Amino acid sequence: MANKDAPFGLRPAALLGGGAYTGGQREYEISNADTTKIYQGDIVKGLATGYIKRMAAADGGLVVGVFNGCQFTDSSTGKPKWSNYWTGDSAVTSTVKAYVVDDPNIICEVQADAAFTIAGVFANYDIVDGAGTGSANSGISYAELDVGTGNTTASLPLKALAVSTDPDNDDTGSTNTNVVVLINNHFASAGTTGV
Repeated sequence: MANKDAPFGLRPAALLGGGAYTGGQREYEISNADTTKIYQGDIVKGLATGYIKRMAAADGGLVVGVFNGCQFTDSSTGKPKWSNYWTGDSAVTSTVKAYVVDDPNIICEVQADAAFTIAGVFANYDIVDGAGTGSANSGISYAELDVGTGNTTASLPLKALAVSTDPDNDDTGSTNTNVVVLINNHFASAGTTGV
């Protein structure tokens, strides 16, 4: 059966070693001058300025974690606003608090942009934007695992651990297979060479 084409960025699912993911996240800041949208499920990286930023394909740098929403003061109402995504609104002058799943042992699921088979497990991968960067309605990322980038390069952000057991997206013979991944090039742990 064909897989559903419904990218969702990275979705935290468990911890390495079999532990349960309990929703842990840490607060970081996004520069209120940053007009790049960041969607829930996007990978974010740290900047020399102390802020975080959305990591794009072939961007490089160390991964801080998976973006899980933010809080800022709405410039039109003056009231606090919580959002699944950073809108990149240049009118915002308040601090932008970002919530990031930053555990270096977090295991996530992500949709691949092509068919993904068992032969791709343990290789490292980059990300690619699916149909744009994300949904303004849901705030969910469209980032996908870029199957074509699979290799041993230690600086790539994702390491594949398995094909997902999601019955709607576990067909290794069709595009958009869901893949279980570990953040590879995390700021708290150096990236490792893929197999």
